[in-house]
Amino acid sequence: MQHNLVSQELVDEMLRQAAVGHLDNASIRDVVKVANLLEKASGQPYIRMEMGVPGLAPNRIGTDAEIAALQKGVAQFYPMLEGIPELSTEASRFVRNFMDVGIRPEHILPTVGAMQAAYVSFMALTECKEGQDTVLFIDPGFPVQKTQLEVIGKPYITFDIYEYRGLKLREKLESFLQNGNICAIVYSNPNNPSWVCLTEEELRIIGELATRYDVVALEDLAYFAMDFRQDLSHPGEAPFQPSVARYSDNYILMISSSKLFSYAGQRLGLLCISDALFNRKYPHLKARYGSEELGYTLAYKLIYTQTSGTAHSPQYAVAAILKAANDGRLNILEDARVYGERARTMKKLFRDAGFTFVYDKDGEQEVGDGFYFTIGYPGMSGGELAKELLHYGISSLPLKGCGSEREGLRACVSQVGSDKMELLKERLARFARDHR
Repeated sequence: MQHNLVSQELVDEMLRQAAVGHLDNASIRDVVKVANLLEKASGQPYIRMEMGVPGLAPNRIGTDAEIAALQKGVAQFYPMLEGIPELSTEASRFVRNFMDVGIRPEHILPTVGAMQAAYVSFMALTECKEGQDTVLFIDPGFPVQKTQLEVIGKPYITFDIYEYRGLKLREKLESFLQNGNICAIVYSNPNNPSWVCLTEEELRIIGELATRYDVVALEDLAYFAMDFRQDLSHPGEAPFQPSVARYSDNYILMISSSKLFSYAGQRLGLLCISDALFNRKYPHLKARYGSEELGYTLAYKLIYTQTSGTAHSPQYAVAAILKAANDGRLNILEDARVYGERARTMKKLFRDAGFTFVYDKDGEQEVGDGFYFTIGYPGMSGGELAKELLHYGISSLPLKGCGSEREGLRACVSQVGSDKMELLKERLARFARDHR
């Protein structure tokens, strides 16, 4: 490593201080800690690709509405568990306008980020039916969701979708569902980390099987409408955000304000429960939590005991943003499209340096350019490559921790603005000179 910026000894020492034995087993926060330590110890600013934080300013419509709400004194009052009516109404309109799906306002609950939406969903769905307590992940996926299940002591199983696209997905899913222990199928769309997007055919398969086996499709829409290969930004006009909700009544949608509206810091997510599921009664749920209706349990047993609701002022912020989008005054993708532009530039730089793309195909298409992409390098495992890049001032996340069976890394574009592209190019050139 003649052209590296950070010595082998310093990288090893910072990994030791962070208590990270091997990067393949490191969490996102572990990698963040290592990169922070290395920046401080080396004096070198790192190209930060490991954590999916918004790289844009928060939507001004939201901050103005939140300031106005605080000035009116909403901080004085406890928020209702169901959320403010303005948010529920606009969220219902938003789902109709941008997904072509109907959900009653009272069946959409605000949560402390989509993280809490997933957590309470897991706590409820794993208790609905005796003997059906296992969650099935279509991977790769967001690793913290598996940690949530570990915390509550519930089992999960996973498979990597790479070899099971299209009609192959049906047979693979049924091989798990026919065992009778699955309560929910979880996936993100667009996918974190691969940026693969499920097709209408694949969503229909998931929906049909969710109905046939009476399991819940838990759809993570953290990157709502951010498949920039098509324009999903016009309310009430096709094309719409693809969703399993058009093919089954057994669904729960998790919508985040973090990436699409850069409102991550205020922790506001939406738990959208299908009209058919919200009031559905499960005797085993009553035995566990004292209430048999799913929606009531989610709001009055789980959200209540965890956080007593969601902070007031962010609800006003997101309600205002959603209303502007519903009324056509805000194009939901106007700011977010820059992520696709960054991805195109970064992918060329990595390709020119000899890297490959791990998840390169999305069915028959090329994977789109968006918030994430995946990279590999010949002869290196994901953990080895992640460690090697640390010597060149670049931090990233191994795919193994995301449930992938393929070797490589997740690269997030959000913190790599146009002002850092030349620096990335120079560091990749150093890496290439040492490894080609």
